[in-house]
Amino acid sequence: MDRTLGFCFSVVLAATLTAAVTDLRSFKISNVLTLPLLLSGLVYHGVAGGVEGFWGSALGALFGFGALFLFYLLGGIGGGDVKLMAGVGAWLGMPVVVLVFVVASMTAGIYAVVLIVVTGRVRETWTNLKVLWLRLAAVGRHLGADDRIEAEVERSDRRRRLVPFAAMVAAGIVALLVCVWLRNAA
Repeated sequence: MDRTLGFCFSVVLAATLTAAVTDLRSFKISNVLTLPLLLSGLVYHGVAGGVEGFWGSALGALFGFGALFLFYLLGGIGGGDVKLMAGVGAWLGMPVVVLVFVVASMTAGIYAVVLIVVTGRVRETWTNLKVLWLRLAAVGRHLGADDRIEAEVERSDRRRRLVPFAAMVAAGIVALLVCVWLRNAA
């Protein structure tokens, strides 16, 4: 791994671990973390790589934002998660942010399935998936409920119902770093 990418991974790892702690604690990710992460990534790559570096960073940020935005509109994920992925994309660019997104999504999926089975919420989850499908079908006419995730966060049993996506992003980044390290060690 070259020094620039290593530095970028270090910044993103520090930010996502911080976000993971706050997400696990309160299911909130602060703009004080996400917006500077996004802006500093754009500025860093703009200064270090010129116009080409800036546009690569902007493309990564757009992918990170866009990958989660529909889920936010449907009320299934918080705005902090969307902004965090945009910041991750600004620092890591394409295609690395795609890998982070895929690994984080797989990790979140595994976590969600375990949570569903352990808490015995299979029937409720099936009903929620049907509702989600109906919301997806209606996106053209009505954007989903923007207060759904906020209502879920206020529930006393939220730890048994919600996936702290920032923690999954941090896990994805750690997994990618381990893969890179193992590949370079071989």
